[in-house]
Amino acid sequence: MKQTLKNGHRLFYRYSVAIIFCVLWPFIYFVSRKPSRYQMMNVLRKACAFFSSSVSGIFYKVKMEQPVDWSRAYIICPNHTSNLDIMSVSLLIKNNFCFIGKHELLDNPLLGIFFRTIDIPVNRESKISSYKAFKYAGERLENGMSVVIFPEGTISKTYPPQLQEFKNGPFRLAIELKIPILPITSLDTWKVMWDDGRKYGSRPGICNIFVHKPIETGGMTVDDADVLKDEVYKVIKNKLDENDH
Repeated sequence: MKQTLKNGHRLFYRYSVAIIFCVLWPFIYFVSRKPSRYQMMNVLRKACAFFSSSVSGIFYKVKMEQPVDWSRAYIICPNHTSNLDIMSVSLLIKNNFCFIGKHELLDNPLLGIFFRTIDIPVNRESKISSYKAFKYAGERLENGMSVVIFPEGTISKTYPPQLQEFKNGPFRLAIELKIPILPITSLDTWKVMWDDGRKYGSRPGICNIFVHKPIETGGMTVDDADVLKDEVYKVIKNKLDENDH
C-alpha cells in the first residue's frame, strides 16, 4: 500500500511538472527565440520548479555556511541523487545561470528547449563535444553567468546513493578562469525521490540543501586541479557524513 501511494505521488508530480510547463510554454517559447531574452528563461524555469514542487508537497530548505555574493559568477558543484536536484539548485541561485548536462537531454520534451538555448549539452564519450561544452561554459562565465555542473556526472545507481568520484573538468575550468567553486550538498533529497522515482516512487517532504562557502581559485594553477577536486569532494562528503550521524 505504501509503495502504491509513492508510485501515485510520482505520477502526480510528473503530471504537475508537465501541466505547469504547458501553461508556461508560450512564454518559454517566446523568450527562447532571442539570446537577449535567455535570462528570462531562468525566471520561467524557477516558476516551473516552484509551482510543480509546491503542489506536490515538495519543498526545499536551504542553509548557507555564509551569505553568497550573487554579483559574482561561480562554477556551482552540487552532488546528484535525484532529478529534484535540478529544481532545488534552480530555486536557490540568485544570479543568471545555466546547466551543463548530458546531450540526451536535447530530446527531453521538457528540458530540451533549455538545452537548445541557455543550457549546454555535452556528450562525455566525445572529447570534441566535451571541449566545446567547456569552451561555451567559459564564455558564459566570462560574461558573468554562473554554470552548474554536477561533478559526479550522473546519479548513483546504488540505493541509498553514495557520493561518486568527481570528474576533473569543472575544476580545471575554474582554475583556468580564476572562477570560485560553490559546493552544494543535497542532504536528503533522495529520500523524497531517488533518481527519477521510477523504482521507489516519491513522496511529499522537505529536501534539505546546504550551500558551502565558495572556494577561491585565484592562486591555483591547472596542476592543482586534482587538489581542488579532492577538496570539493571532501567538503561535500563530510557534510553528508555529518548529516548521517
